[in-house]
Amino acid sequence: MSIFIKNATILAMDGKHGDTPFTGDMLVEGARIAAIGVGLEAPDGATVIDGTGKLVMPGLVNAHLHSNEALFKGRYDNMPLEVWMLYAYPLLGAKALPPRLVYLRSMLVAMESLRTGVTTITDDLYESPRQEMDLLGAAIDAYDDVGIRATVSAHVVDRNFLDTIPFTRTTVPAELQATVDALPLPKVADYVAFATEAHGRFHGRADRIRFMLAPSAPQRCTPELMLASNDLARQWGVPFHTHIVETKVQNVTGPEFYGKSLIAYMAELDLLHPWTTIAHSIWVTDADIALMGKAGVSIVHNTISNQKLGAGVAPVRKLLDAGVHVGLGSDGISTNDTPRMFDVMKATGLVHKVNNPEWTRWLTAGEVLHAGTIGGARTALLHDETGSLEPGKKADFLILDMATASFTPLNDIRNHLVYCENGSSILAVYVNGEMVCENGRLTRVDEAALLAELRGLMPEFQAYTLGVEAANRVFEPHFSDIVRRCSAMDVGLTRWASDLN
Repeated sequence: MSIFIKNATILAMDGKHGDTPFTGDMLVEGARIAAIGVGLEAPDGATVIDGTGKLVMPGLVNAHLHSNEALFKGRYDNMPLEVWMLYAYPLLGAKALPPRLVYLRSMLVAMESLRTGVTTITDDLYESPRQEMDLLGAAIDAYDDVGIRATVSAHVVDRNFLDTIPFTRTTVPAELQATVDALPLPKVADYVAFATEAHGRFHGRADRIRFMLAPSAPQRCTPELMLASNDLARQWGVPFHTHIVETKVQNVTGPEFYGKSLIAYMAELDLLHPWTTIAHSIWVTDADIALMGKAGVSIVHNTISNQKLGAGVAPVRKLLDAGVHVGLGSDGISTNDTPRMFDVMKATGLVHKVNNPEWTRWLTAGEVLHAGTIGGARTALLHDETGSLEPGKKADFLILDMATASFTPLNDIRNHLVYCENGSSILAVYVNGEMVCENGRLTRVDEAALLAELRGLMPEFQAYTLGVEAANRVFEPHFSDIVRRCSAMDVGLTRWASDLN
């Protein structure tokens, strides 16, 4: 099947045009872009789309999310990460969800993503209390059915939770420690076996689904697990996706546990390299940034989630200057409450202006768009397949109406996309050359029916959640004390606000 878009405004985000829009034509053959240029001729039998007054651009990339949080949308607020985790990632009382609920939970994320212009997601999927193959499969079934491009993990932690946060052993009462100490932990060999089976089952499915390795964080995983995951990631050509220094507590964690920053600890293990993707990277030092740039790592900047948790702001300008690849993510659907990437782009464009009086170093709208498209694809090692409009790449693109209020009066298209647009101008969303959303309507699934089914299951889930929250609330005052203690500490790694950019 051929699609020919004629006389459109094209924002290619490629090596030739960058973020400069131009007027031209684009030919799609099957799942891939066949040609882009000016004055092209439509081949016989092609579906011709008049692009006059329309903008054609790459689909947005959500480079870091946790779909498992989607049932907690709108539930939690005014909690720092270490307290919030007690409820969204409970220590006690969690039970495996029915596969159908996991399917609907994943579909909720995917449907909103596609309708708002996100064609590619990286889902760092964590199931409580443990990963199960049928639940991973249920999430992947949802992504396959709706038509989105997805890289999905089996997120893993193999250290006792109390040993992943400083000062728990002197702060949490002994009887509570004993309860947590009794919980089973996954073994490295079992995780490797699980990941290998998952990769064999799901990787490459529908030409859109990939499986990645996601050891949670260096303080949450043993070196043996981190190194084994790294070996598999390198073998399979997929990301080694982890979390590092999201909060001030984690800033303290490195010196307390290892006598050095968590980035330096990663370097010591030889775990900084071009297939390493780090979510957050907020409390990194100049020395950390130099290590990251030299290694060619990627980071995912989760601007809105970091603000909601009061975690801080990643030093994106310094990271870019050092040669670190930067993508954007929504993060979990509980600490952002939506997977909409137009929201994340606007927040990213704004937040870096606040703490830096040197306005010549503020992020441009073009840089934000780069992070939201090809930069995000790079974090998933998909930059040769998607993230920009180039001949030979997958046909993952958006068509937007530039006659809407968001583009009126029409000035700089890049600024309109970052600061004015919210996804409401999208006319069509294509993934793999297939239109998966038209005028806000998903073409592959019945969104209203799926949402109604999910709503019908929520009273039982919410009643269960109340019990889980009650079981874990006993830990809250002790973790609150740890957050306050770490927030007051100066471990020689703290950056002041004026150093953020």
